[in-house]
Amino acid sequence: MERENMVKSVSRALDIISLVSKKKGGLGVTEISKHIDINKSSVYRTLSTLVQYGYIEQDEVTSRYKLGYKFLEVSSKLLESIDLRSEARSFLLELENETNEVIHLVVFDQGEVVYIEKLDGTETLRMHSKVGKRAPMHCTSVGKAILAHLPTTVVLDILERKGMPVHTDKTITDKDIFLKVLAEVRQKGFALDLEENEYGITCIAAPIFDHIGKVIAAVSISGPTMRMKDERLKHLQTRMIQIGNQISTRLGFMGKI
Repeated sequence: MERENMVKSVSRALDIISLVSKKKGGLGVTEISKHIDINKSSVYRTLSTLVQYGYIEQDEVTSRYKLGYKFLEVSSKLLESIDLRSEARSFLLELENETNEVIHLVVFDQGEVVYIEKLDGTETLRMHSKVGKRAPMHCTSVGKAILAHLPTTVVLDILERKGMPVHTDKTITDKDIFLKVLAEVRQKGFALDLEENEYGITCIAAPIFDHIGKVIAAVSISGPTMRMKDERLKHLQTRMIQIGNQISTRLGFMGKI
């Protein structure tokens, strides 16, 4: 019976926390009592315990209760412990199983992308990419997916420092045209590499955001152009945006691509 009461008290505390979190200005004991149908004395005891541990604070002026800063401390530790590769792994495997193509996960670093995960799929495809290798941003779908969500000043600085070297005759080398492409990527939520980095290889990518909404990575599907026709790319667009959103959510991102 004692254990059951302890579980009920924890459940009550979580209900109160959830309720208080939805009200920016906080709530009073009476309001909380009415919302969750618990007598005021029980609500007060639970709130007092939560205040003691820093999870709830009482406003000295209004006497209303609101979330305490302890939640920031706990959430920051959670965010610090999140590992992009491990959080993304299951979603990358889903893409690999669905498409049988090469799946890449990259991070943005010093004006370039760095491959941190690569799944080879079941179809034969030779690519220059490998885990740990760096790649340019202007001619890769993952690079464009990231650049599209960076400030224009940052993009221009990267292009100035890294240049826009030709990799194939389809590589975009004009800055103005490239900026227009990035605007389209930002609007659509995905980016394409139509043999701009390697001949015979077409890729589609989506950006990945962290808990503060900052673009930090991208995920992509790469396949031979003969298999990555317009119809298939159109089919993959929604899926890539979905995967990008799912991984971003695992990192604490609350928005949508």
